[in-house]
Amino acid sequence: MPTNKNVFEDYLSVLALSPYVSYRPMMGEYVLYYKEKVVGGVYDDRLLVKITPSSEKLLEGARREPPYDGAAPMLRIVDYEDTDRLFTILESVYEDLPAKRKK
Repeated sequence: MPTNKNVFEDYLSVLALSPYVSYRPMMGEYVLYYKEKVVGGVYDDRLLVKITPSSEKLLEGARREPPYDGAAPMLRIVDYEDTDRLFTILESVYEDLPAKRKK
């Protein structure tokens, strides 16, 4: 089931506070970028981030949920209104990911 546009706009109202966050709609869902690296997305009305050492530490006890059937699980962020924590998580995931490949 695709993400409800109103739900995504709620997330976006917080995510847009950072100049480093961007997104791309994809098949009814939204892929999230932080400084041009994919860090997560909004899938079926859920805000999910990639599992990295930092996200596991910062989101200890968070639910692991696949964004769609057959996909690797990601960690769910529930308290996205806590902007300091949210952007710390996104920055940490960004730092854990490998450098972006040059074309």
